[in-house]
Amino acid sequence: MKTFISERVTGFKDKFLKSTALTMLGILFMNSAAFAQEAEAMAQIDKGDTAWLLVSTALVMLMTPGLALFYGGMVRSKNILGTVMQSFIALAVVTIVWVLWGYSLAFGTDIGLFIGGFDYIGLNGVGMEPGPYSDTIPHYLFMAFQLMFAIITPALITGAFAERFKFSTYLFFLVIWVTVVYCPLAHWVWGGGWIGEKLGALDFAGGLVVHISSGAAALAAAILVGKRKDYGKIAMPPHNLVLTLLGAALLWFGWFGFNAGSALASDGAAANAFVVTHIATAAAILGWIFVEWAHKSKPTALGAASGAIAGLVAITPAAGFVGPMAAIVIGAIAGVLCYLAVNLKTVLGYDDSLDVVGVHGIGGTWGAIATGLFASAAVGGISGFFEGNAGILLAQFLSVIAAWAFAFILTSIILKVLDATLGLRVSEEGESIGLDLCEHGERGYSSGEFLGHGGEADLAMGSTPAKENRESYAN
Repeated sequence: MKTFISERVTGFKDKFLKSTALTMLGILFMNSAAFAQEAEAMAQIDKGDTAWLLVSTALVMLMTPGLALFYGGMVRSKNILGTVMQSFIALAVVTIVWVLWGYSLAFGTDIGLFIGGFDYIGLNGVGMEPGPYSDTIPHYLFMAFQLMFAIITPALITGAFAERFKFSTYLFFLVIWVTVVYCPLAHWVWGGGWIGEKLGALDFAGGLVVHISSGAAALAAAILVGKRKDYGKIAMPPHNLVLTLLGAALLWFGWFGFNAGSALASDGAAANAFVVTHIATAAAILGWIFVEWAHKSKPTALGAASGAIAGLVAITPAAGFVGPMAAIVIGAIAGVLCYLAVNLKTVLGYDDSLDVVGVHGIGGTWGAIATGLFASAAVGGISGFFEGNAGILLAQFLSVIAAWAFAFILTSIILKVLDATLGLRVSEEGESIGLDLCEHGERGYSSGEFLGHGGEADLAMGSTPAKENRESYAN
């Protein structure tokens, strides 16, 4: 019996050692294979492309604070902090939404050509290796680059309801709008959805996804939120155009990352997008101020800043598909069209406080159509209408209609629900006091230097809180 047990133990030990050795070899082999795969994937990452996209991502991030200054200078002094906060807080809220579910809905595995799946929820499966949208940059970097687009888009909308929207409601608006409007539209165009894959429409850097969506949403907001108190009765001039010009300059600077970065590589396509972005912007400034000069006898600094943004918006969808001469035409026409559109709002009777519809909605629409007209096979590999491809122009028109309708209808529904539950506007007294004090309990300026431009003159006088705030503001 002792011998039998000893043989069994020895046999078991031999089998155990052999099994363990084989298991360890298997694990080692699998780890080696995984390591080899990871090393191969990492070897595909191009340092030049990655460096350029890191810079571009930072440039696009800077655009949102630039937008805050651009908008902040155009409102009355009592609303500057409230206006700046609407852009600044988008950096925080949209980032969390994007990480938790937004990126997955926009760029996850396609579901019915309509929305992305849930594969990237919480950034699961997004890592340092190249992702499905670029073979030469880390997936993390592509996600971060797209995040910056998602942040600035709802921030653009705030110009339509500036000086009267509740901050608490705006936080809910950000979460809902990015989820149900921005993410599906981004998927339609860039994530494998029907506009990009089936219709074949072109949008290099966001004419549809960013500018038409924000312009259409702004129109819905201007109509449903309603006009500012005393709009059309008292003057509401910008209180600090120096801030607006500074903001425009930062936007122009950041837009090089916005457009040239959308090439997702440090190559000739990025260089072309960089050059035509600058050219179109210059042409749009001239187009805007010349028509303004003819219409109102004087070219204005606000007009030059607005013209620059109009040109940047219009060239965005076309930047990867057109050359320098087409960029001049696109920019110059954008300056004229957007100037006319901005002035048309007084005829139509809606209060788009900071001209989001006229600049982004109309500028983005013209840019999308112009892409179909001027696309050059020599630049982006796709011919436009003037090179004999009428089909692409039809695709551009259909994509514009779809983006306008989708963003306008969904935004209207969102705003109606929020109005019924939380309310959209601050009180009349709060609007008279200004968003800075009413919503945030602080002032943008410690002196009364700018109070003559809407900071003090129209404060409510009837109630004790209003009087106290008036005295506080004046001090």
